[in-house]
This record gives sequence, structure tokens and C-alpha cells, in this order.
Amino acid sequence: MKKLSNELLSGTATRVMVLLFAVLLSSTAMGWGQANKPTSDVVLKTNGDELAGKVVEINENEIRFTYAGETLVYAIKKSEILKITFASGRIEFFNRPSSESQPANTTRPAKAGEEYGQVQGHHNKVAILPFHYLVDKQDAGEEMTYKVQQEAFSFLSKHIGELELQDVNTTNALLIKAGVNNNNFRGFTMGEICNILSVEYVIQGTVTQSRSSVSSTSSSSSSYQSNNNQDNKNNVIGSIFKSSGSSSTYSSSTQNYQTAIVMNVFNDKGQNLFSQDHTSFWSTNDAYKVTLQYLLKRIPLYRK
Repeated sequence: MKKLSNELLSGTATRVMVLLFAVLLSSTAMGWGQANKPTSDVVLKTNGDELAGKVVEINENEIRFTYAGETLVYAIKKSEILKITFASGRIEFFNRPSSESQPANTTRPAKAGEEYGQVQGHHNKVAILPFHYLVDKQDAGEEMTYKVQQEAFSFLSKHIGELELQDVNTTNALLIKAGVNNNNFRGFTMGEICNILSVEYVIQGTVTQSRSSVSSTSSSSSSYQSNNNQDNKNNVIGSIFKSSGSSSTYSSSTQNYQTAIVMNVFNDKGQNLFSQDHTSFWSTNDAYKVTLQYLLKRIPLYRK
């Protein structure tokens, strides 16, 4: 009888311990989920600024917004907003380019897993984005950004097969109209960029260049002149030698560079279809041209 009683107590204790462990595990999971759940709405403005807080109201021309931890309410014009990412995960877009499927200056909540959603007419269309160009980790400026984009377009246009390659002027104009620039580019997914451009695929890349060694070369040259006058008068041979000479040395130095390119291809669902980087063998300033073609030949959109 005593043995049976001990077994019952032991079984009860075991069940209690299991129950306590389950409660503790459940509480921990709930706490972890709450800790990782976004607690703020994020407003992305057309100038690239991101505001974290709470959207308390959306009306016809503006939204009313409070910063996290504050109570003061601010009014922000809709014309200054690109999108709002709510704490629930829902995304609402503003001021995107017009399309046949949806007029401009309207908002549309994103559906789960699609954000913008695939716009009809994207199929088989490709756009090349302006390339980021960095020299010694500094922006090389818009001229190089658009130059590399144009060179990529010129090369790929001959090897695009059945696909349609969008003109770079159209691509850049649509990005500007949508308010997409270098300052706020990271605020958009590649799926959103595809839909802004109405294409199925976008090619995106970054050129990085860093100064390495300096090569020096030198050369020298010399010149020499001589005059020999002979006078045979009175059978006396006299010789007068006159000579002159000069020499010069020239030297020059050439800056060498290390050039690398990272290239990506995305589709209108935001999926990364290709990602590869390559460092140029050449050390010249324009070594990016060979490297650019090397990578373009390896993207899945390339046709011989």
C-alpha cells in the first residue's frame, strides 16, 4: 500500500513538472513573438526620410502622425509620402506612376506575399537600373552611374533574344516620376521597382573601384652635332672640330585601379534570380567595361 502511494505521488509530481514546463515554454514563445513583432508604423517620404511612430488618421489630403514615445500629432501631406508600412505588416502606397491597371495618386493595400502585385503587361520585359559607382568608397557621381547603365544596355540589346529591353531613358524617367533616387532607393523592394517600371525583370549592379599601385616609366633621348672644316692652303692641313650635344629624360606615372562589379537580376515578385561578383584582371581606369560584359554574359537573360 505504501509502495502504491509513493508511485501515485511520484506520477503526480511528474505531471506537475511537465505542465509547468509547458506553461513556461508557451510564455517564452509568446514573449519572443511579441518582442520581434514591429511596434511602429513607418512612413517613407519622397525625399527618403523614414518616420517611425503611429498613423492615427488618414484623410483625403494628409495623414496625422505621432512619433514613437510622443503624443504631439503632426499633419503630413499625402503628396510627400511614398508608402506607409504599418506595424501589422500591411503596406499602403502613395504617388506611384499611373498604369492601365490602376490610376495614379491612389492607394492600394498590399496583398500577402505580393506587396505591389504583378501588373499586367510585365511579361518578358527587362530594365537596367542605373549602376552604383564607387571610387575609394565615394560616389563617383551621376555621369558614371548613367554611363555604365548605357554601356550595359548597348551590349545586352544585341543579346536579349525574345525579351524586350526597356530604353534607359524610359527607365530613368519612370524612376524620377516615382520619386526613386539614390537617397531612398533602399526603401523599395525590387518587386516594387519592377512594378514602377512595368517590367518583369530588373538588372541591378554596383561598380567599386579603388586606387592601388602607381606605375612609373621613364625614357631618355640625346642629340649630337659636329662640324669638320679642313683648310689645305700652303699644303697645311688644319682641322677645326666643333661639336655640341644635348640629352633629356622623360618620366610619367600611371595610377592603377582594382575594379570589381556585383550584379543581380530580380523579377517582379522580388526574387533574386542571379547574383555574382567579379574582379577585373586589368588595372586600368576603364577596366569595368570588360568586367561588365563578363557578368552580362552569365545572367539568365543573356542570349548568344
